[in-house]
Amino acid sequence: MKSILFYAVLGLIVTASCTSPVHDDITSLVDPFIGTAAHGHVFPGATTPFGMVQLSPDNGTSGWDWCSGYNYSDTVIAGFSHTHLSGTGIGDLCDIIFLPSMHDFSLVLTDSSASLAKINRVGFSHEAELARPGYYSVALGSGVDVELTATPRCGLQRYTAVMEGTMHVLVDLGFAINWDKPVDCSLSWDGSVLSGRRISAGWAEKQYLFFSSRFSAAPASVTMINAGTVTGRSDAEGTNIACILAFEVKKGDELIIKTGISAVDEAGAAGNLAAEVPGWDFSAAVAEAQLDWQQRLSVIRAESSDTSLLKVFYTALYHTMIAPNLYNDSDGRYRGTDREIHTAEGFTNYTVFSLWDTYRAAHPLFTITVPGMVPDFINTMLVIKDQQGKLPVWSLAGNETNCMIGYHSVPVIADAMHKKFPGFDYEKALDAALHSASLDFRGLDHYRKFGYIPSELENESVAKTMEYAIDDWCIAQMASDLGRTETAEEFLRRSQYYRNLFDTSILFVRGRMSDGTWRPDFDPLYSHHTRSDFTEGNGWQYTWLAPHDVDGLISLFGSREVFLHRLDSLFRVPEEVKGENASPDISGLIGQYAHGNEPSHHIAYLFTMAGAPEKTESVVRRIMSEMYTHHTDGICGNEDCGQMSAWYVFSAMGFYPVNPADGRFILGSPVHDRITVNLPEGKTFTVVAEGNSPGKVNVSASFLNGQKLDRNYITYEEIMAGGELRFVMK
Repeated sequence: MKSILFYAVLGLIVTASCTSPVHDDITSLVDPFIGTAAHGHVFPGATTPFGMVQLSPDNGTSGWDWCSGYNYSDTVIAGFSHTHLSGTGIGDLCDIIFLPSMHDFSLVLTDSSASLAKINRVGFSHEAELARPGYYSVALGSGVDVELTATPRCGLQRYTAVMEGTMHVLVDLGFAINWDKPVDCSLSWDGSVLSGRRISAGWAEKQYLFFSSRFSAAPASVTMINAGTVTGRSDAEGTNIACILAFEVKKGDELIIKTGISAVDEAGAAGNLAAEVPGWDFSAAVAEAQLDWQQRLSVIRAESSDTSLLKVFYTALYHTMIAPNLYNDSDGRYRGTDREIHTAEGFTNYTVFSLWDTYRAAHPLFTITVPGMVPDFINTMLVIKDQQGKLPVWSLAGNETNCMIGYHSVPVIADAMHKKFPGFDYEKALDAALHSASLDFRGLDHYRKFGYIPSELENESVAKTMEYAIDDWCIAQMASDLGRTETAEEFLRRSQYYRNLFDTSILFVRGRMSDGTWRPDFDPLYSHHTRSDFTEGNGWQYTWLAPHDVDGLISLFGSREVFLHRLDSLFRVPEEVKGENASPDISGLIGQYAHGNEPSHHIAYLFTMAGAPEKTESVVRRIMSEMYTHHTDGICGNEDCGQMSAWYVFSAMGFYPVNPADGRFILGSPVHDRITVNLPEGKTFTVVAEGNSPGKVNVSASFLNGQKLDRNYITYEEIMAGGELRFVMK
């Protein structure tokens, strides 16, 4: 049975959101629980668009499906922490966790590394749980109803006692799950403010986080604890410290806690709190967060008679706007990848760049949905290059994780340059890209020497070669745009290196040795998660990874007919992946097509580019129907900081950026009856699916501004100029 709180807050949100009719409240179409089950790895808690704070429940369970701290299959909550990753395949963060209870907490630790939050986990029911953009609530079995909301740099919690007595609030800096481990923490209570730091090691090698919390009522007592032992002091330092604040309450009493965070220092956290949450109006903060989401999500207006389709679409759009995350204080200060404190001048600093994933569709989508933020993302990448000596690969909380492969800042920058975005230094950007391409890093020295990466000299040799080739095509385009002809020619040549790994005798890419011979015992179904020629994939999936040179890829097959036959086979062969340690990321299978992982994302659109658009139309509609649903397991693989969702947003609109940096969008099959994209300067771009119905997935003709299209794509310039793209469905 849902708590009274559930219904009361639902009414509050609908009433306070805006003056538009309820049916115009886009946030009501977003379900943050989609993707919290199975392998979606998203969190359901409160955040603002691209915000620094993600205040969300943590189950306290370690495991791959708890990378975000939460999985819908769980039945307990260890608390509510202020930072979370959205859809990643590695876990970290979950910093500064609070847990309320009307019962005493146990201080008996099973071992020195156990945390109080984990051993005091509380049961809950999904029936008493609610999530909306910017808001989360749950009724805990410990006798406290919890509500969460956020501002960009602060988290707000409202606890309501369901009985009279003492409400205990545990703040645990020793809490850690998965890869995270605290290494240097402090807590201090000055009589009105609880503050501290949490420095941890994990996926982010050294993450700094400081916080400052204020309470709407004075606690009766504050108890500092170190490794399960009460210290009797008002402060604590160590790797497993916590404190318990006790409040005397009556049934129905509310306690509000507001917390500012900072990667710089405690003063920064306090300054963020003062700047963003000067008062105590929790409901107003909820309304403000929802209004922020309403405005962001209104960039695309989708119309459909199928509410479940709208729910999937807007939840996907919501997920594309969680990361990258704001990473400077309200005064502009931030901690760089060199560990030094800098001030962002002329741009806003960000972190959490999951570039191996997001360069493919999420960043091209940003050039349409949040174009004003694109220069900030790129300037962040350029200052990271200055601080750490290379462009970011996978940036997390001021750390370079070097996760995944390629140097995929480059496609993001090249795309923005090609689309003529202002606000950053093009020459500096090209020089930074050239620097990344010149490093002796992850087989790049072999790549330059052999024209491919030999299998015996480097793990993931095929995948790295193919991803580097994509990046090099982007550098060629950057150089061409700047008139640097020789550089453009050099990198255009390098962009063809993937061809050296295509075996025309079997029509697959495969590992090749340094003497030019093929690696023996090739099986296109084989995958090994850590020791393979491929990254989270196999030969079936990687053979198609040349989105920058589709015509060249087709030529390797000998003819379009052979190419199309083999491409069709990809979706028809058995859904079998061989290998004793096959990558769990190979999910969302249709034959050997694996939609749950990014290297497959462009493949369905290759039919259109090879002259068989009806195949693309049928396949993309099948992927949208089968791999994205409105249920908790409605994302078929790791959401990966918006990439899985960006694929859906583009595909539902009827087009997709196969080459993520050439400004062209290949046509597909739109899902909604009408979609309107609200553009700068009051312009709109409308997509109409004439005669649309579930049984009509193919397109008989398409028209741009009334003129019949005789090509299979539209351009970025055509979208941003405004107008109408009309599909006639059959």
